[in-house]
Amino acid sequence: MSKIPVTVITGFLGAGKTTLIRHVLGHAKGKRIALVINEFGDLGVDKEVLAACGEETCREEDMIELSNGCICCTVADDFIPTMETLLGRAERPDHIIIETSGLALPQPLIRAFNWPEIKSQVTIDGVVTVVDAAALSEGRFAADEQAVARQRAADEMLDHATPLGELFKDQLVAADLLVVNKTDLVSSDALADIEGRLRAEARPGTGLVRAQNGHVDIAALLGMGIGSEDHLDGRDSAHELEHGGEGHEHDDFDSFSVRLPAGIARDELLRTIETTIRAHDVLRLKGFAALPGSDARLAIQAVGPRVNAWFDRPWKAGEARETALVVIGEAPLDHAAITASLTQPAIAVA
Repeated sequence: MSKIPVTVITGFLGAGKTTLIRHVLGHAKGKRIALVINEFGDLGVDKEVLAACGEETCREEDMIELSNGCICCTVADDFIPTMETLLGRAERPDHIIIETSGLALPQPLIRAFNWPEIKSQVTIDGVVTVVDAAALSEGRFAADEQAVARQRAADEMLDHATPLGELFKDQLVAADLLVVNKTDLVSSDALADIEGRLRAEARPGTGLVRAQNGHVDIAALLGMGIGSEDHLDGRDSAHELEHGGEGHEHDDFDSFSVRLPAGIARDELLRTIETTIRAHDVLRLKGFAALPGSDARLAIQAVGPRVNAWFDRPWKAGEARETALVVIGEAPLDHAAITASLTQPAIAVA
């Protein structure tokens, strides 16, 4: 099965990200597009604007808002489960668009596409950074820098000490395509100067297109086929360069599955999972469990030490009733020790 392409769109508040996305939706020509919106301050407003386009591709169920913090900083908590939800639908989208917070680093999100849970199913078609030509011509990064500052202050997870100029450069080096928006508001000489400065900061080979009111040929935005998650060279943020290339997300992951015999009680199983996660720095654990005396399957999802469990459906006739778990963490994981930690309590109860 081919991977679903994902377009990541970033840019400061007011650059025109939502207008650009609405234009894409209005010219999708029957392509079903799912949206993940993570822009702070405009969260309800963005969704309302997009839903108002009236196109078949703008259905409410195809839009997901993430308001628990920047997805670049809460990959395991929010982004991965959201992608799993989209990918688990019977009617999968043809394309996914992610509108990120313009004040967070795009780089960790790009790396998140290498997480084993989603890597085989999705790929980054391209990273698009929208810039405000009018603001840049006046020596600013956004039309209303005070609004950007307020937006930044409202999110406790962001690095407030990082200068806006540094964040802007991080957006440029992460991009596969720069959309220079609001070009109708600047002179041709000013536009040429802006584009020269942008090209000097961007990676070699980064595309650049001009736009007015977010109107860009959809062929230039969708179908780039870059696979950005497999081409990370040169995308390092200033923070990563200062720390020897180390970002705040894990670059290398390890995962493996563990099968346990049925028979361990629910409370003891969940305690065992939590203890194992804490002892071995497991990032995520998920799967299903067979409990003694229960005809329903117990779904398990753990992010860090927080373990959630619920009965999702009855066991099917002829289905093997067993506990099967997938363990995910930073490489290398100690498979033997983790398996022993999970298995021994189950053996003792059986």
